[in-house]
Amino acid sequence: MTWKPVLLLLGCLVSTVALAQTAPSPASSTAVTDLAPVMVSGVQPGPGLWKVSRGDHVMWILGVSSPLPEKVRWESGDVEHAIAGSQEVLGQPSVKFKAKVGFFGKLFLLPSIYSARKNDDGRTLDEVVPADDYARWTALKARYIGRDRGIERWRPIFAALELAGKALKAANLSSSGGVTGEVKRLAQQYQVPMTQVRYEVAVEHPREALKAFKAAGPDDVACFHSTMLALDTQLPQMAARANAWAMGDIETLRRIVGVEDPRQICTEAITGAGFARQLGMADIVPRVRGMWLENARRALASHRQSFAMLSMTQLLAADGYLAALRAEGYEVVAPDDEAATVPVAPAPAASSPAQASSVSH
Repeated sequence: MTWKPVLLLLGCLVSTVALAQTAPSPASSTAVTDLAPVMVSGVQPGPGLWKVSRGDHVMWILGVSSPLPEKVRWESGDVEHAIAGSQEVLGQPSVKFKAKVGFFGKLFLLPSIYSARKNDDGRTLDEVVPADDYARWTALKARYIGRDRGIERWRPIFAALELAGKALKAANLSSSGGVTGEVKRLAQQYQVPMTQVRYEVAVEHPREALKAFKAAGPDDVACFHSTMLALDTQLPQMAARANAWAMGDIETLRRIVGVEDPRQICTEAITGAGFARQLGMADIVPRVRGMWLENARRALASHRQSFAMLSMTQLLAADGYLAALRAEGYEVVAPDDEAATVPVAPAPAASSPAQASSVSH
């Protein structure tokens, strides 16, 4: 274990961790919805590919989603063909924390890690969150976690994320579905250079960073509220979204992803906190966006064909990444668009090297 779980967990929220892509219900009931979402299983194709082009240079983009059905085996011939014919693969934009601390430094930091996860002054969740939210928490915890008294002293944001992980697993939902790993495998198989689009936050003094988190951490009560509401009332929508991705149902994805994302409340709580400004995280969302767009422009200019991954939110949002490229004059075609009829070139033999110019990583 390292010192990083506290900040890495927050960084994941800013970049790719998802709970739900649907707006929480305004209902005030504290009863846990007794639903067992029906998940698709077996081999599924996933969504089609978005096409971004300028002249005869094209980038094929896979929209990724989380969570996904746990028992689905994703196999997409179009993705394999697109990667095999590409000269570069762009990874999904992400955030990584880096700290200069050795082995013994990690050991000394362990007590600080655990204390940063807990509420100040030994307070319990029922003392720091509204009564309605705590009632929802109690019912959800009984179902998905069980009798764990220690978690009652955790900060709301960490307790909420722990509960979310348990709830999604119980609903047969997986955090990633193995999609990113499969894309990496295909890039290696066809010898296509892969560029990780990763924004790194350098933490020069981890101990001071943990102190700053405790002293000026996020106001995470709003995040706790949105998570409890989503887990209580929105599991069917999460399941529907996961199934739609697996089956390539773009129309349903547009309808579900196109509404307010409760994750945003958690992200805003984190990036607006005092400790985030000290670590240079206050403007991390536009920085990650700018980094990906810069890499996309470069890949499109340098290669006849490239491949990339983006979250469905980033793909479908009216002000998302593809909207930015469209505004700059790139042609953007969705998989369900009638113009999306240009076939992807057949995949070369697995032993053939990609027709690639070298990319620095």
